[in-house]
Amino acid sequence: MAARSGRLGVGIVGAGRVGAVLGAALAGAGHALVGIATSSQQNRERAEALLPGVPVLSVPDVIERAELVLLAVPGSELPTLVNGLALTGAWQPGQLVVHTAPEFGVGVLTPALQRGAIPLALHPAMVFSGTSLDLARLAESYFAVTAPAPVLPIGQALVVEMGGEPVIVDERARAAYAEAVSTATTFSRSIVEQASGILAGLGIENPGAYLSSLVRSSVDEALRRAGAPTELDVLDVPGLLGGVGPLDGTGPGDGTGSLDAGGDIRGLDLDVDRFDTDDPEEPEER
Repeated sequence: MAARSGRLGVGIVGAGRVGAVLGAALAGAGHALVGIATSSQQNRERAEALLPGVPVLSVPDVIERAELVLLAVPGSELPTLVNGLALTGAWQPGQLVVHTAPEFGVGVLTPALQRGAIPLALHPAMVFSGTSLDLARLAESYFAVTAPAPVLPIGQALVVEMGGEPVIVDERARAAYAEAVSTATTFSRSIVEQASGILAGLGIENPGAYLSSLVRSSVDEALRRAGAPTELDVLDVPGLLGGVGPLDGTGPGDGTGSLDAGGDIRGLDLDVDRFDTDDPEEPEER
């Protein structure tokens, strides 16, 4: 693979809420999106909205064209996808392979590594809506970064380019990290749903709106106690509170060519629908 100029040809597998938004963020940093693999009509529409002009391709074609492959798929499907592509000789020496599953480090990408690819695990710690609003939220978000030491700076640089803050998470700590993420998101959703149900039973209209300020302020206070800056910290001046890029391309880098896959991968029969989600909590929507 030829030396890079710093701008990469990016291919995305999974056009759900996470994949489409991160693809748009990478495009905004100047990388060229060479293709996206999706067969879901909903995700095609999302891709058209967030990634206009990016061709929808098969998974093998995306892998063949990309210098950086973003696997925005559920963790439960990731090992099968990575291994299946390895068996067909799809992975290429020097190709960056990034996944977004919180529960895995780079070990799950070993089949790609054995064929010369560079493995990176980047998990954005936020809940995605799958809209352009997420691009602004990325600037307030942290990413768990796991990678072999020599290429760790590459993962950190990609996170910064997308607007996030990189935090290194050891390979052995990914399972515990995923548990923390799941606890925070699942608990938040279930508590709001339970409280809304009680208020609705009392006849209070629009319980979600009723709880909105209460929940946000409660979470804000909990985060403040955990050491996170909040709006109050911004307002707490002394005495005030009284102590209180180009998107369309057909090849890597400059969008002018395609990479030699080093093997025949066009016959690979992958069910894209299986991999066309990227939310470990709600795989049917990613």
